[in-house]
Amino acid sequence: MEATLRFTVTAEDTAEAVGSGSLPVLGTPRLLAWCEAATCAAIEPALPEGSTSVGTRVSLEHLAASPVGEEVIVTASAAYVDGRLHRFTVAAQAGPKLLATGEVTRVVVDAERFLGRL
Repeated sequence: MEATLRFTVTAEDTAEAVGSGSLPVLGTPRLLAWCEAATCAAIEPALPEGSTSVGTRVSLEHLAASPVGEEVIVTASAAYVDGRLHRFTVAAQAGPKLLATGEVTRVVVDAERFLGRL
């Protein structure tokens, strides 16, 4: 399971806009959301009918800044699978520059039953 997604940093993606700082560079919360989106894209083809996945654990190192207008490529690759539990390694790059690395864990759930417990 693997997926690669491409994003372009906009003013709405900056630390200043998402409330995680005061600079006009890619905010860590947005970068994390992009990493999770890549894990969702990677696991989607393997999900049984009526199922979805939920994020349960995240570890992310945001290593370099990205200005507005920069293209960011986010890749998620399956690292471990045990039944419903799926662990992905994630990486974000802008050209040769490594922006972030980390790990995202997702668990497959029955969507209707999950929502019914809320």
